[in-house]
Amino acid sequence: MVYWWNLLNVLAFWGLSQGLSCYCLVRHQLPVLWIMPLGGEPGRGNITAEVLPAVQLALHHLSEQPPPLGNYEVQFHLTDSKCNDAKALKAFLDATFYGPKPLMVFGGVCPSVTSTIAQSLEAWNLVQLSFAVTATSLANKRRFPNFFRMIPSDSAVNLALVRLLRQYGWSRVGTLTQNVQKFTEVQKDLCGHLEVANIQLVAAESFSKATCEGVQKLKENDVRIVIAYIDVSLAAEVLCCVYNLSMYGLKYQWILPDWTQDSWLTITGINNCPPNNILTAMEGSISAGFQTLSSRHIRGISGRTPQEYEREYENKQQLMRLGASKFHGFAYDGTWVIAKVLTRVMETVRYRERYSNHRNFTVTDQEMSEMILEAIEKINFFGVTGQVRFLKGERVAIVQFAQYQDGKAVIIGIYRTMTDELEITSPVQFQGAEPTKDRTHVYRQRKCISIFLYSIITCLTVLGILTACGLLVFNVKIRNHWSISMSSPFLNSLIVLGALLSYFCIFFLGLDGSYISDQALEASCSVQIWLLSIGCTAVFGTMFAKTWRIHALLKIDKIEKRIAMVYVPTLLVLFLLLFDLSLLICLQILDPLRRTVKEYRIQPDPHGRDFSIQPFSEHCENTYMGFWIAAFYSFKGILLLSTCFLAWTTCHVNAPSVNDIRGIRISVFVSGPVILIGIYAPMLFQDQPNVQFCIIALVIITCCLSTLCMLFVPKILIIGMGPTSFSRRHLTQWDREIEPEREEHCKEEDDMKQRNFGALDYVTDIKHNIFATLDIALSNNLRLRRRITKLDSELEYLTRRLNESRPNRLDNPVVGISVHEAGKNKCLTLPERSSRSRLEDINSPEHIQRRLSLQLPILHHAYLPSIGGVDSSPVDSTHDIRKKDSMPKTGELVLPKP
Repeated sequence: MVYWWNLLNVLAFWGLSQGLSCYCLVRHQLPVLWIMPLGGEPGRGNITAEVLPAVQLALHHLSEQPPPLGNYEVQFHLTDSKCNDAKALKAFLDATFYGPKPLMVFGGVCPSVTSTIAQSLEAWNLVQLSFAVTATSLANKRRFPNFFRMIPSDSAVNLALVRLLRQYGWSRVGTLTQNVQKFTEVQKDLCGHLEVANIQLVAAESFSKATCEGVQKLKENDVRIVIAYIDVSLAAEVLCCVYNLSMYGLKYQWILPDWTQDSWLTITGINNCPPNNILTAMEGSISAGFQTLSSRHIRGISGRTPQEYEREYENKQQLMRLGASKFHGFAYDGTWVIAKVLTRVMETVRYRERYSNHRNFTVTDQEMSEMILEAIEKINFFGVTGQVRFLKGERVAIVQFAQYQDGKAVIIGIYRTMTDELEITSPVQFQGAEPTKDRTHVYRQRKCISIFLYSIITCLTVLGILTACGLLVFNVKIRNHWSISMSSPFLNSLIVLGALLSYFCIFFLGLDGSYISDQALEASCSVQIWLLSIGCTAVFGTMFAKTWRIHALLKIDKIEKRIAMVYVPTLLVLFLLLFDLSLLICLQILDPLRRTVKEYRIQPDPHGRDFSIQPFSEHCENTYMGFWIAAFYSFKGILLLSTCFLAWTTCHVNAPSVNDIRGIRISVFVSGPVILIGIYAPMLFQDQPNVQFCIIALVIITCCLSTLCMLFVPKILIIGMGPTSFSRRHLTQWDREIEPEREEHCKEEDDMKQRNFGALDYVTDIKHNIFATLDIALSNNLRLRRRITKLDSELEYLTRRLNESRPNRLDNPVVGISVHEAGKNKCLTLPERSSRSRLEDINSPEHIQRRLSLQLPILHHAYLPSIGGVDSSPVDSTHDIRKKDSMPKTGELVLPKP
């Protein structure tokens, strides 16, 4: 095998010498040192022999060119580098000392050998042009100022990769690099380009042996776009790991190096991974490599199109029975570059020699080197590999993208470095309906309040506002009615206004970023706290003032002190409002509420699509939120607890005329637990804005509605039943019997109050409001006492008259009529007896005898039973029975019903 391999190398060298000897007869020779390894490497072939047909074609085509290019002939002197630094350097020195002085150095395949020679070129005043070395390190012009190459460097692909990433909006990538200097240098260069392009490099994994560990880490970091720098020998192993970890298909896009070998799958040594699995993992992957031959149908400097040259090369290759190399086009164009550069330099030297003033004009090696560098920088022509041009010693690259589709590579685009243009020549086939995403896209989803729920709450709020406005109009319009005036219309109006402010707060609570802008939302935060705080203070502060006034007046006996407390509740409410405003102003100036966004745990798409959902909600917060919450809750809590305490201490006051105390007590006892629910329940549903909004809105509506109903519904009922219905509902049967006297007595009391209080009409309302029950009781007691006194006077008068008269008991008309019936029947009053006595002679002996005969029985039957006496009157049985039916029973005291 070694013998045949060496024989092939000899034949290749001989063929090259024979191909070049025919052009050394007439034209001026331009010696060029060609350093190449004559031997091949397993898996790579003999590059020198494979590019030989291309060089021969270039020399043949150059010979056909007109002058001045046709006047010169490039003569290559081949030197075997053997891909060894020491041997290559020795061969270079030998060729320089013992051979013809080379004008340029051509070739170079092994990076280490090329690097060693390239560093010494400046000292030898030589310029080297390579067509097969792609090492990134050789692009450093400080170390290698005299080094040029026809093929772009490996790092030149990175610009094309960045342009491809921007084409499809990929801003998040990862790299998988084999621990080889060639690949690590390219990966390092890529990092710089990604940083400039503002593309995030999520993970940069490298491996030597444990291939699958790097792939696993990429998956853990959710890397979707992977740029791999791996050798063809490890490609199958990497793709096997990709298949086993399911990092292929819809969610992933691999960008691999340009492998043109058709047999790379057989050079793997992987037995546990079938080829179908590797092909499945490779399906849809994109490769990036240099364009070996231009696809444009343009005739270049040789007068041939790239397609025509390719046919000639293939014919010559088959004729020489040599293998194909991807570098043959670069070798062809490189030969043209050397010919053009040296021709231009020679023509320049001849021109200077002809027109020089010195007879012995000579050009030094350094001047020759500088002229070659200047000429090579100006090279610009269209060759078989595309436009040939150098920029800072590097070939302006044309990168070709290919995609593995249905088991074969398909050219999908071309990138031109000079214009930074990416031309998509064939549609890219992605696994999904759209390009692969560079990450698990997380779409932000605002947890907004349902428009349906907001509409329902808004309708309820509008109804509450209309109700409150109606009650406010009712309170103002009928403020002179005793049921309204006794409960202080001004304080009632404050409660209604506080409820209206609380209602309006609901409209702002339901607004978020889906309805208004961020600036409007921040303004809404301040409006919410102002409306709700002032409304709460106005409602519960007023109820606190009302209950405190009742509690205080119950302990005050003097009228003067009661009069002094008329305006104290109003001042107390104003003080509470001023304190609340002070807190709000401090909050607004020192630490205003701002719009803050709270994000929740990322959730997968419920429909299984390739993205996740990031729920978030908007809240109103500030820097010291805990401190301000404690301050406001403390103030409102103390106010509410004080109101509850005062309502509890005045719960025994059930006077109908004090028509606010019972409604306030019920309202406070209802609002207290509801407010506690409104404080703590939303904390349990922080991630559910709909529930939060519903709870807070219903708490506000419930508190406001219960408060307004408890305060105004009794007044509406009282006014609806008429002006006298209140008093008549509480009248007893006895009150109805003595109503004329009661009205006269009330009139006297009203006159007395008017005399006592004068112009202070409001004092009457206070006394009615606080002591109405006591007044009614005292009035009833007084009336009963007066009635008893009147009855005693009548009885005494009757007894005296009976004592004065002496009628006959049997003949007297009043015999058989009990004192009780006389007292009950008002027709037996003094005026009636007087009128009857005028008709009869009361001084007649007969009447006197009758009165005397009735005196003792009357006293006996009327008074003795009441003091425990016995019936001892000497009357007959018939008269006793008749008298017993008409007289009261023993021990019975007949009085009017209370």
